[in-house]
Amino acid sequence: MAMLSNLDLIRRVNLFARLTPSQAELLAGSVVKKRFKRGELIVAQGQTSEALFIILTGRVRVVMADDHGGEVILATLRAGDYIGEMSLIDNAPHSASVKCEAISDVLILGRDEFGQCLSENFALAQAVMRGLVQRLRSADQKIGSLALMGVYSRVANVMLEYALPDEEGHLMIREKISRQDIAKMVGASREMVSRVMKDLESQGFLQTLENGQVQVHERRLTER
Repeated sequence: MAMLSNLDLIRRVNLFARLTPSQAELLAGSVVKKRFKRGELIVAQGQTSEALFIILTGRVRVVMADDHGGEVILATLRAGDYIGEMSLIDNAPHSASVKCEAISDVLILGRDEFGQCLSENFALAQAVMRGLVQRLRSADQKIGSLALMGVYSRVANVMLEYALPDEEGHLMIREKISRQDIAKMVGASREMVSRVMKDLESQGFLQTLENGQVQVHERRLTER
């Protein structure tokens, strides 16, 4: 990655795919690359930042916390995703913190340059709006699942969200997800999630393989 120029990196980001060559070159002179360590905050809930952060490599987690130390994991973001556009648009503090789950390389674009890009390229503005709509829909789905689904279905949805097809089409979870993290995603206790995971394995919905990966078998769940 160190050998790639800013322009090369920008051309790899879907958000900037419709920039003209001249706009891409101008943007390349405005962005800064930064590497964040595992556990390091990119943005902090309640604070403001003057930049858009585009993830190049790694994995980050969007977390909302209350005054009593409770946390809810809202999303996991990966390469190609971006952070901070809402705060740039409405000038309000960040509604959640974003913490690195792994070493992550990030492109940082300042407020003024971001605003200039939006005003000069309608396709980019549309892409940002689509991203905002997708996040709103995702939030609606999460709210709906918390209100309407049981813990079994919520945990199953998290497993399906993390599962990716392998070469044979099997849904596999390669990332290690702790019971505590799942609990923070579904709004349940760690003990409840452990019981649910055990039941999902007994039902055949989940299968832990010898290599530590988890295979997800899509089938009807029995609520308990």
